[in-house]
Amino acid sequence: MVDQNQTQLKVSGMSCASCVARVETALCNAPGVKAASVNFANGVAQVTYDGAFSAITNALDEAGYPAKSQKIDLKIDGMSCASCVGRLENALKDRPGVLSASVNLATQRATVTFVEGACDPASLVRVVKETGYSAYQAQDVKPDQGFDTQSDEIQTLTRTTVIAAALALPVFVLEMGGHMVPAFHHWIQATIGAQNSHLIQFALTSVLMTGPGHVFFAKGLPSLLRGTPDMNALVALGTGAAYLYSIVATFLPQALPKGTANVYFEAAAVIIVLILLGRLMEARAKGKTGAAIRKLVGLQPNTARVLQDGLWVDKPIEKVAENDELIIRPGERVPVDGEVLDGNSYIDESMITGEPVPVGKTVGEQVVGGTVNGTGALQIRATRVGQDTVLAQVIRMVEQAQGAKLPIQGLVDKITHRFVPVVIAVAVLTVLAWMILGPTPALPLALVAGVSVLIIACPCAMGLATPTSIMVGTGRAAELGVLFRKGDALQTLQQAQVIAMDKTGTLTLGRPELTEFVAADGFERTHVLRLAAAVEAQSEHPVANAITRAAPAELPEVTEFRSITGQGVSARVEGQSVLVGSGRFMAQNGVDLAALNHVAEVHSKTGATPLFVAIDGSAAAALAVSDPIKPGTPEALKALRAMGLKLVMITGDNTLTAKALAQTLGIDDVTAEVLPGGKQKAIAELQGRYGTTAFVGDGINDAPALAAADIGIAIGTGTDVAIETADVVLMSGDLRGVANALDISHRTMRNIRQNLGWAFGYNILLIPVAAGVLYPFGGHLLSPALAAGAMALSSVFVVSNSLRLRRAQVQLPEPDSPLATQEVTS
Repeated sequence: MVDQNQTQLKVSGMSCASCVARVETALCNAPGVKAASVNFANGVAQVTYDGAFSAITNALDEAGYPAKSQKIDLKIDGMSCASCVGRLENALKDRPGVLSASVNLATQRATVTFVEGACDPASLVRVVKETGYSAYQAQDVKPDQGFDTQSDEIQTLTRTTVIAAALALPVFVLEMGGHMVPAFHHWIQATIGAQNSHLIQFALTSVLMTGPGHVFFAKGLPSLLRGTPDMNALVALGTGAAYLYSIVATFLPQALPKGTANVYFEAAAVIIVLILLGRLMEARAKGKTGAAIRKLVGLQPNTARVLQDGLWVDKPIEKVAENDELIIRPGERVPVDGEVLDGNSYIDESMITGEPVPVGKTVGEQVVGGTVNGTGALQIRATRVGQDTVLAQVIRMVEQAQGAKLPIQGLVDKITHRFVPVVIAVAVLTVLAWMILGPTPALPLALVAGVSVLIIACPCAMGLATPTSIMVGTGRAAELGVLFRKGDALQTLQQAQVIAMDKTGTLTLGRPELTEFVAADGFERTHVLRLAAAVEAQSEHPVANAITRAAPAELPEVTEFRSITGQGVSARVEGQSVLVGSGRFMAQNGVDLAALNHVAEVHSKTGATPLFVAIDGSAAAALAVSDPIKPGTPEALKALRAMGLKLVMITGDNTLTAKALAQTLGIDDVTAEVLPGGKQKAIAELQGRYGTTAFVGDGINDAPALAAADIGIAIGTGTDVAIETADVVLMSGDLRGVANALDISHRTMRNIRQNLGWAFGYNILLIPVAAGVLYPFGGHLLSPALAAGAMALSSVFVVSNSLRLRRAQVQLPEPDSPLATQEVTS
């Protein structure tokens, strides 16, 4: 009889009793479901089934009432190689209710999506523990606590390695010293004797294996018994075989064929020391991969000065609540996001915007946690605290990107999951081959070859090849102001064939500015601009604001102000009649523009808005107001063209203005005067014609296009909707970040390919060498100790190669940021 399972799960989308009937019908018709009942009040379905759990969720999806799901991060302790990753993923996926599970060896985290009600975080932690590891929810841990754990791991490994080395050194000297220096061998024989030497080696090696080496057996043997061996199992089998053989040779030499009673205590001892040393070096190197997160966490102060019962008191940052009033003294970091209630100061916001120039802040303006106050004191009201601050969101995005699993990792996981069992099988075949075909005495040779195969195999290098590059690459990108919100964007971005861009706010500043001012003969430029700005200061029109911003701060008084909608404004300033407006407005007021019309015609062709100023009935100046190109945009587009990318502008602006700007910037194609839905359609057409397409935008109207593109890149100074929709976020508003994002993507993927090439090449070439394929051609058998050293160095090489990305030089330097270091790439 087939065992029946019972589960409950929360169902979404039900609005009435008829929905309940439809959900129950859909569940009962699902393969393997024996009974189902749905409670409309709490939205919970009780299901009895004997098939696959996925049949239940598929039935709900098809019925239009999907099961409610939740995603959590688990921090895992105890993983040592890629086999651990595969075992954990399979164990989690086998738990009914789990929709997906992704485990990252470098970050030591698991991301699990599960159906609410069918399982919960506690049950997932239990699954991990039953598999042989420890776990806890990652959100229960502050980001900087991970560094403390990492530091503790390094200290523990250092202490363990030193103890192991102290125990192994006498063993190595006693056994190998005699082989290397014959006189030393004779001295041992004459003083303590060979048997006593073996007894000392046995005692020291036993302490080493039950002490520092205990971890390999405690984790490796249970995994072997479960039929899911890992790297610890390889070490346990290899050192255990050498140790047990040596015990027989020491205490029961007569049980072995004549001439084969050799001891290999030194091999077992040195192997454990070298592998512990390799893990220590690996842990130290992996610790550096989290440097970006460490810098970000370091930007937030630990305490804040809060107003409490009329007094200013220092509080831990975790205790600050929304609407608390805080004081920020000169030179201090802003502790939380807030609104200025009192005071004036300049804030260094370069860590968010990349702009080096401090931004003036006064009453009513917003400040961001982690930025640095200037010389003034500010009193603020906390608007976002804890995990809601901009800095916390940035840290969260970097953590998510670092923990992501790229599509390329799928193939690696499939191979590494089978790797350790295959290595064990190869080791067994190696021993049998030497026993049957090897020269006399065959047994010691078979043992050395078998142990070498077990020890030299390195699943760690394969498991670390991709995640360490992702961690360092996304961390370096964050230092440069590029946030990969979705991990797979790191791989997809480097495949882009087309970069499509919005115009307003992306290529341009997104607001009108006075870009040209030509004074007529007989008029002085500064005087005319001062009068025109005084008049326009009375208007709220964006064009008026552009003229006012370009003028001196102190403006004369204005009387008799009058505004004609769509045409212009007039007023009296310092006793003079001043008109500012279009050519038609000037003609209606009898102003002759013959001397300035040619200027207006030139600006009209570039998409700028031409305006005129008249003083006392005479044409005084021609102005041009336009949305200017952002600094850095020409350099960014030049770099993108050099990468072989096709550049396209998709905008809702008029065709004349868009084409004029495209011609100026060298953009290949333009789609203008489109609504948000039209942008989405334009993206689909580009994908059909050219392939992988990235879209860069900043506004709410860009959200559909950002979602439709293969890679959506949002300008960080844009709207929250655009940022939430995007795959990549540029923290500054500078388009040079797109070139930098592409550059980091290319570098990271190249680094991953190098790591995978080394990891797989190492194992493919050295496992046969360890098995003894070179022995018949005059070669020697590889020493197990040398095999252990090579294996340890393999992982260190992979991590060290990934760390080179920390020195990646930006494609186009942006304004200095406290996080960015312009180091020369190696």
